[in-house]
Amino acid sequence: MNEPESGPREVAPPPARPVRWRWAWWLLAYVSLGVGIVGIFVPGLPTTVFVLISAWAASRGSDRLHYWLLNHPRFGPAIVQWQAHGAVSRKAKWMATGTMVVCAAIMLWCVPSRWAQVLSIGCMAVVAIWLWLRPEPPVAPEA
Repeated sequence: MNEPESGPREVAPPPARPVRWRWAWWLLAYVSLGVGIVGIFVPGLPTTVFVLISAWAASRGSDRLHYWLLNHPRFGPAIVQWQAHGAVSRKAKWMATGTMVVCAAIMLWCVPSRWAQVLSIGCMAVVAIWLWLRPEPPVAPEA
């Protein structure tokens, strides 16, 4: 009986993405980035989530946008840390939590419907818990 070799095995490259879907990834990437940019100015509309979706979709549909996002001075480091480690910086966690608290206060003050308040604030609480359970980026060794 022959034993199988225990040496390194060759791993097949990932299958090529169909070109016919490239336009859909491209569209999702640019629409998500647009919504993320709008989220900078509209309270309650998240920015980071849409920028991360944009980077993910761009990696499948637009090499140029993906490269631009990874090298962007504001978005790039967060995207790289998210892609590499699923990590979110403590500063980003505090900023997101603070924004959600402000939005919750605005909702309690302006929205008369109790069910809308509870649903929205409940969603924000779930997102905040999930966010704080994410790891923080590893500390870079000092040179």
